[in-house]
Amino acid sequence: MHQSVDGNGLLYLARKLKTSQPGLIMIRLAYVFFIVLLVGHSAQARTITDAMERVVQIPDSVERVLCSGSGCLRLLSYLQGQHLVVAVDDIETRRNEFDARPYALANPQFKNMPVFGQFRGHDNPELILTLEPQPQLIFKIFGGSGYDPNELQAKTGIPVVVVDAGNLGDRRPHLYASLRLMGDIIGKSQRAEELIAYFEQAIDDLHARTADIPAAERPSVYLGGVAFRGPHGFQSTEPAYPPFAFIGARNLAGQGLGKKMATADVAKEQIVAWNPEYLFVDLSTLQMGDRAGGLFELRNDPAYANLDAAIKGRVFGLLPYNWYSQNFESILANAYFIGKVLYPERFQDIDPVVQADAIYRFVVGKPVFAAMNEKFGHQAFTPLQVR
Repeated sequence: MHQSVDGNGLLYLARKLKTSQPGLIMIRLAYVFFIVLLVGHSAQARTITDAMERVVQIPDSVERVLCSGSGCLRLLSYLQGQHLVVAVDDIETRRNEFDARPYALANPQFKNMPVFGQFRGHDNPELILTLEPQPQLIFKIFGGSGYDPNELQAKTGIPVVVVDAGNLGDRRPHLYASLRLMGDIIGKSQRAEELIAYFEQAIDDLHARTADIPAAERPSVYLGGVAFRGPHGFQSTEPAYPPFAFIGARNLAGQGLGKKMATADVAKEQIVAWNPEYLFVDLSTLQMGDRAGGLFELRNDPAYANLDAAIKGRVFGLLPYNWYSQNFESILANAYFIGKVLYPERFQDIDPVVQADAIYRFVVGKPVFAAMNEKFGHQAFTPLQVR
């Protein structure tokens, strides 16, 4: 089934496509106009309401799509719909030393696909209109970021459906609603329900293992080096870090004003004053190089030298999860590892690496822990030497 292109899209294509072969452009325009007349009405067979409450007409059967914005292609891959993608944004084609996106590691074909725009939703309508085959629909995450979805739809004539990435915390319903909407559109509703059930079961399991531990017996913890739109040093943390919340760890950064903060930069003096019993390092900080970053600071800054966790060997590496938005499967993998460290008697049946690969296998289709850990110097799920 061919996707129709409206009049605005045709005019935009005619204005924007500059070429030394005007005859070729006229042939393409005539073809598109013919498709508009022939199947334009039947191609848009139903309507949906997206995450921005926009009512969008879409084809009844969707077989070719684009995914725009941070984490959009991740959700499509979760739904086992990656084969529907006809092009990717430019972050997918980069060949970086570091990569903590399990969906990308499981789908290396993305690196060789055509590019339709820049990452974080900065789409290029001109490039989209030259794609062959043409997408029938564009999924766009974070409708307020990058190219405006209404303008993108008007300029391309391609339906744009906005979805909300949500999270595994208080905005979990938004994540689940997006999985269900995308699943319905691409014929993967059953897979969407399987994913939702899997996430719920894992979170319930983590809660159940630690729910009856008295507050006084819960060790204090701090996570440093958390990424947010790029790498940061050891003072960067997340007060509501989901893995800590799932297992009831006493996250020192989540006290007081920290409860209301998504990310925070904690004063070095405060970390020293807290003197957490366990320290965790988000390995995304390694992107800062050999002479900077959270791990370098722990090893070289005298202020951290007398921290009990450093002296007692209680510093551990974690897989980055906030990498081109949230990698939900890595959140769960980290939670099981942290649980094993803090409450070994409650996680006797868990091998964190085996558990991580079981999660990756279900969510993205491949066991990618080893490939990802290799990129971070095999320092995930292991004690880090800081003295």
